[in-house]
Amino acid sequence: MTSNKTQQGPILRLFQARVKDGKEKSLLAQFATTSAEVVRSEPGNKGFFFGREVSVEENRLIFASLWSDMTSVKQRFGDQWDQSFLPEGYDDLIEEHSIQHIDLSSGWFVPPGEPD
Repeated sequence: MTSNKTQQGPILRLFQARVKDGKEKSLLAQFATTSAEVVRSEPGNKGFFFGREVSVEENRLIFASLWSDMTSVKQRFGDQWDQSFLPEGYDDLIEEHSIQHIDLSSGWFVPPGEPD
């Protein structure tokens, strides 16, 4: 996101990775523990989820975290907020990776829950 655009939020921080052969289960385990701890209980974090791409061609995984606004993202990740944050050991599991920040303010919709 460029600094001249207004980011209202919520913000989806989307980490995508192409996993090294045979390392998918290890990276999913890291997402469930290490990556979760990076965002859990941080001010402005509204939750996270992770999973694999539905494709047989490549081993791609995502870790997504939801933030109330860009200020919260920048407070958590500092001056390098626009770069992938790789905890120790992740380089051994990942071929390539990217990070995106998506402003959901114009398209955020969560349907009401069904009655119990």
